[in-house]
Amino acid sequence: MNKLVIALLISLTSFSFSQMNAQQFKVGLKGGINKTYGGEITGINSGVPADYTSDTFEAEGEIGYHGGAWVQVNFGKFFVRPEVVYSKLESRFDFPQGPTLFEVEEFSVPLLIGYNIYGPLDIYGGVAYKNIISATIERLEPITAPPEVVIQNTPFSAQIGAKVEFGSFGLDVRYDYSLSSAESYDVDFQSNNSDFDIPTVNRATINDARLNQIIVSLTLKLWDSENKSRRRKGGSCYF
Repeated sequence: MNKLVIALLISLTSFSFSQMNAQQFKVGLKGGINKTYGGEITGINSGVPADYTSDTFEAEGEIGYHGGAWVQVNFGKFFVRPEVVYSKLESRFDFPQGPTLFEVEEFSVPLLIGYNIYGPLDIYGGVAYKNIISATIERLEPITAPPEVVIQNTPFSAQIGAKVEFGSFGLDVRYDYSLSSAESYDVDFQSNNSDFDIPTVNRATINDARLNQIIVSLTLKLWDSENKSRRRKGGSCYF
């Protein structure tokens, strides 16, 4: 399945390159921040007396970062935009014994189709193929090397957003929604209740480890076929 998706993305990108001479073709870089949403853990009260909480904890989204490259081919007011992006996502669970960090590293390949509303403003939507590099929650046993957390059962997310461009620079804001379904499973945390005055999280159920994102990017256009044509005709640089 993954090989098929990658082959499809490569084919679509190759098609975009084949349209260079007939359509406007752009290449650039992007980078910025991402805010995460989602993630839920419920403690398992197995102590006698009750030393461990059975409360449910929602993850609090932290600010992560991302960077990558993009290609855009315009067909009149429509465009196709494949990207490659590395992202570092962070959330935290505020357990009674202190905050626990939830960290995810991912490599994504969004394939977007968009429309120019007016002037510099575009809207777009599409899907992103996600390859999870690592996903860990602090204090999961063994503490020296937390085991991997399963955060998706399908490698896709949906993306929708808007962007503006002014010359070589642009601003891009989008929402990334995981298309996976929630999977729950039990885990063990490194917690010694004798160190705390309140019930702690020791065994727990990860109800939902999926993370959605709001992604804000600054973009830099490196090359534009339209401006290249203008330079050839007039000898001036419009980059």
